[in-house]
Amino acid sequence: MENQNRSGTAGKAIRCKAAVCRNPGEPLMIEEIEVEPPKAWEIRIKILCTSLCHTDVTYWKMSTGPFAFFPMIFGHEAVGVVESVEEHVEEHVEEFQEGDMVVPVFRPNCRECRDCKSQKGNGCSIFGGELVPAMPRDKTSRFKGMNGETLYHFLSVSSFSEYTVVDVVNVVKISPEFPVDKACLLSCGISTGIGAAWKVADI
Repeated sequence: MENQNRSGTAGKAIRCKAAVCRNPGEPLMIEEIEVEPPKAWEIRIKILCTSLCHTDVTYWKMSTGPFAFFPMIFGHEAVGVVESVEEHVEEHVEEFQEGDMVVPVFRPNCRECRDCKSQKGNGCSIFGGELVPAMPRDKTSRFKGMNGETLYHFLSVSSFSEYTVVDVVNVVKISPEFPVDKACLLSCGISTGIGAAWKVADI
């Protein structure tokens, strides 16, 4: 796919700032990192606004468990603008292009499997079965420290960075008129609370 990236950064690594957690429970340090270009089925996003969820704090404290991989870039409630896309993204049910306002989401939705099409839940049967501290398809990271070390992903989002890379199943397009300080809550805080009341409690 030919990429018409106006900023000229498509296909190139981007250096930016990120809040990096090097060890569980330790303060996050603002560091310069390198964000690699997206690979097939992936989108690189410039984060406009991110918020802190209690889930970030919970996993930040953990020295063992599925996300006890450090150094890590936390954050999973955010809103941003698509900086570049890679091949096959245009084949997805929802098309994305540079400049789109998007919300990265930690719950994958391929929009094609039986479970994603179901009105009863949102547990994707293709991508939702395993949580990994990396990209879901090839299990590798798109983040590096300035010394070349791997920085791990959190919940397929890692929004405590000026730029992040997400899979096409972990992003939703929204209206550019939506206030960014409220849009960043859609991916977890609002969807969890409203979803529980609306879908489960039937209120």
